[in-house]
Amino acid sequence: MSAAIERLVNLALFLASAREPVSTERVRSEVLGYPETQDYDTFERMFERDKESLREAGLVITSTPDGRNLLDTASTFATSLTLSREETVAMRTVATALLGDPGFPFAEDLRFALTKIAALDISPSPASSRLADEDPASQGERVATLSAAASSRKRVAFEYVNSAGERRAREIEPYGLFLREGRWYVVGRDAATDEMRVFAVARIDKLTPNTARPKSPDFERLDGFDVRSFIGLPFQYGHGEPFEATLAFSSAAAWRARALTFGVGTLEVADGADTRLHWKITARDRRRLLRWTIANGPGIEILSPPALAEELSAGLEEVAEAHG
Repeated sequence: MSAAIERLVNLALFLASAREPVSTERVRSEVLGYPETQDYDTFERMFERDKESLREAGLVITSTPDGRNLLDTASTFATSLTLSREETVAMRTVATALLGDPGFPFAEDLRFALTKIAALDISPSPASSRLADEDPASQGERVATLSAAASSRKRVAFEYVNSAGERRAREIEPYGLFLREGRWYVVGRDAATDEMRVFAVARIDKLTPNTARPKSPDFERLDGFDVRSFIGLPFQYGHGEPFEATLAFSSAAAWRARALTFGVGTLEVADGADTRLHWKITARDRRRLLRWTIANGPGIEILSPPALAEELSAGLEEVAEAHG
C-alpha cells in the first residue's frame, strides 16, 4: 500500500471515529501520514486534496463555519451486500477456524469485519490449526506487532535465534509479511547490513517496535517492492551462505515436481539416458534441505553438492539399519 493511500485510510478512520467536528490542527497532529516537518500551507493543500479524494470515494465530509471538519455518517452509504445461505455458512466455517486458531493475528479485526458484513455472532470454537514445533499464540502476537509496524513504517528491534541456535540482536525496517506452510515470515531491510532479509517470526524474541515520534515513518519502502518475490522454500531462508543444489525426481515421482517446487528454481529433463527430472535451486540451510528431501521422498535424491548427497545417503542408511 502506498503512503498516499495509507494516509487517506488513516484520515477516513479518524474522521469516522470523531464525535464532533475536528480542526485542521487536530488532523495535522493526530493523523498518521502528514509529515511533522511540513509547513502549514503545504499541509493544508495536501489535506484539501485528501478530502476531495475521500469525497470522490463516496464519503460525505462537511465543514463548519469556523473551518472544522466532520464526516456526515447519515449521508455516507456503502453498497449493500447480501450473502446467500451457502456463502454465510462457508464464511462462518472459515472464520470459526481462524478465530479458534491462537496463531491467527487478526482475530479482533475478523470479528469486526464479520459483524459489519453479516451480523454474525461467532463464538469460540475448538477448530484450530497448530504446528507441533511452534508457539502459535506468541507467533500471532508478533505478526500483529510486525504488521502494524510495517503499515506505519516504523523500525523494530528484536533478538533472532538462527537454525544453529545462535542468538543475535537485530534491527530492521519491516516491509511486509507472508505465510508459508504454517509459518509466518517478515521481510525487511537489515539496518546492520543494509540488505533485504527474511526472518522466521517463530525465531523472533523480545520484539520491540520504535515508539519514538509515532506519527512519523522511520523509512520508505523501496520502489517496486513485492513481498511475493521473497517467498521461497524452507531451506532457502536463514543467514548461511547461499549455495547451488541439484535434486533429481525419478520418473515415478516426476509428476509431483511442479507441486512440490512451487515454481521456484529450474526444472529440466536430464540429458542422454537419464530420464529423471533435474531441479536446480539456490539454498541456504543444508539441514533443512536434507529434511525436505526426506520428508517428500521417496523418488527424490540430491545430486549436488556431492558432500550433501553423501550426507543424505549416509543418513538414510543409518535409518535403515536402525529399523532393521
